[in-house]
Amino acid sequence: MMDDKDIEEYHNIGRKIKKSDRYTYVDAARIEDHGTRLYDVNGSRLPSVTTVLGRTKNTEFLTKWKAKVGEAEAERIKNVSSSRGTAMHKFLEHYILGTGYDDLTELGQKAKTMAEKIIDVGLTPVGEWYGSEVTLYYPGLYAGSTDLVCSHNGRETVVDFKQSNRPKKKEWIEDYYLQIAAYAMAHDYVHNSKIEQGVIMVCTPDLYYQEFTVEGPELRRYKHEFLKRLDMYYDLVHDEKEKAKVNITKEDFDVKS
Repeated sequence: MMDDKDIEEYHNIGRKIKKSDRYTYVDAARIEDHGTRLYDVNGSRLPSVTTVLGRTKNTEFLTKWKAKVGEAEAERIKNVSSSRGTAMHKFLEHYILGTGYDDLTELGQKAKTMAEKIIDVGLTPVGEWYGSEVTLYYPGLYAGSTDLVCSHNGRETVVDFKQSNRPKKKEWIEDYYLQIAAYAMAHDYVHNSKIEQGVIMVCTPDLYYQEFTVEGPELRRYKHEFLKRLDMYYDLVHDEKEKAKVNITKEDFDVKS
């Protein structure tokens, strides 16, 4: 557990980032429905950005990787990575809010050092923050939870924190860019803002830090690409609903016959 000095230092670091009330964000309940994450926003159930991307991505690489390492090992790696990522996000959220927090487990302490790396390197340019772990949504289409909306080097920015087991190459993280683009579109539409860039901050367990920025024409391109994936998602959902109707009709027919 942190002693008083540690907590004081943690609080002081957190308070260096000024909180701005420029934007007001909605509270939305997350719902898990048969493996699909939905957000209940003002009574409307919207698919999450990660669900949209997960349902429409090319899974060929993932399938080959699972075949190579084995299903059990793949599941173990996924679970450890997910838990470490969740813990890292929790440390970062408490840092931004300026509240003390610690996790004394081995995994928690590793996540803490990763969060500190992001704080030391990635968050230095953040002048003020508008929202941390807030729901963003595009009415009638999709929703999601972004890690941070802030002023980064004087520009309104959506930030996404990622843990990774190894350094990333840009061509491997296409969906990260699409996620950022979706959040930027939603924020601009609902809050009449002008998100100028997205910043993806990545840290590995051995504390290798990477930062990927998307802006200008590239950000606009990813917005268009996300809308294509969104169309694909709704086409899939429609097809599944139609298939379900056919199955129900056939079952009814079989019972009656």
